[in-house]
Amino acid sequence: MKKLSLFLILLVFTTSSFFAQDYEENIITTAVPFLTITPDARSGAMGDIGAATSGDITSIFYNAAKYSFMEKKAGLQASYSPWLNKIASDMSINYLAGYYKINDQQAFAASLKYFSIGEIQFTDQYGNNTIAYKPNEFAVTGAYALRLTDYFAGSISLRVILSDLTGGATSGNVTHAGFAVAGDLAFYYQKPIMLKTKDAFITWGINFSNLGTKISYGSDLRAFIPTNFKTGVGFKYYFDEFNSLEVGIDINKLMVPSPAIYDENGQVIVGTPPDVSITEGIFRSWGDAPNGFSEEIHEIMLGTGLEYGYNNMFFLRGGLFYESPQKGGRRFFSTGIGIKYNVLNLDFSYLVPIYSHSPLEATMRFTLSFYFNKNRNS
Repeated sequence: MKKLSLFLILLVFTTSSFFAQDYEENIITTAVPFLTITPDARSGAMGDIGAATSGDITSIFYNAAKYSFMEKKAGLQASYSPWLNKIASDMSINYLAGYYKINDQQAFAASLKYFSIGEIQFTDQYGNNTIAYKPNEFAVTGAYALRLTDYFAGSISLRVILSDLTGGATSGNVTHAGFAVAGDLAFYYQKPIMLKTKDAFITWGINFSNLGTKISYGSDLRAFIPTNFKTGVGFKYYFDEFNSLEVGIDINKLMVPSPAIYDENGQVIVGTPPDVSITEGIFRSWGDAPNGFSEEIHEIMLGTGLEYGYNNMFFLRGGLFYESPQKGGRRFFSTGIGIKYNVLNLDFSYLVPIYSHSPLEATMRFTLSFYFNKNRNS
């Protein structure tokens, strides 16, 4: 029953945008929220930033345009994170990514993100066990990156999403696995500069992600996916040939409309009803908060992080992520380390919530990466 209760909570979370929220906590929720969860240990240790950090194999998740500036020919990566392990012991996020540079200007990349919710025991209306099922969600992404100038690049990505939460095992309503198609449009700027004879880079990035269809679980169950706006700036400084420091900051905002609040006659008071089109929902998301501009500001999430590198072999990382308590309240510190040896990278991150009893407490991420055809230090 405990597992079943957890599953019902997750199911409600995917469709709660259909229900009115109060004015104090008008939380924007979507289907398939796993799409926005940081998959890798490097960004997980740096406050979930990635729009403008230096490129790595996981760039397809944050800003695929960064692949145009990668100095290695190709790379493969696998990441694993036990998820919400304070609530359940068998939930996890698994991530595979890779890229290949065709030449100095162009690159292709692909990734697979798999979210396992663990085993659920379903029951009938009388409380009798029916079937045991393992709900899961996954997304497959392909991306193309092109360097447009010496310092500026763009990318496009295509994503296929499948969300199988019930296996058709619900009673009363006919459900099926949800399916959606989405894309990303991203740009990245990276320019080398000199500061008192020391090498440095300034970076900027922007990504419009999950621009796509709604997802349907049944005839009357259609929900927005987490269309997101992300932008950030970064700076990397080389103290000498052995020591470097990279810092960055990201801002995020869901481009999903605020849930409608209805009066006693079922008329919309504020917010947006769920039956609007994708395009209309994106535009409304910038100005439909119940309390106006002051509430729209609360929908912006901030992340900041830093990475100290020694001899391009050992890395210490830290970060901070902030989301308004009115919009979900995720607030945490993060830390982690990285070790690079020849073509092999090992990364680990650990999350420390700012408030106690957070379901994200002690979240860990592990990443194993392989780079090929290394030409010079990055």
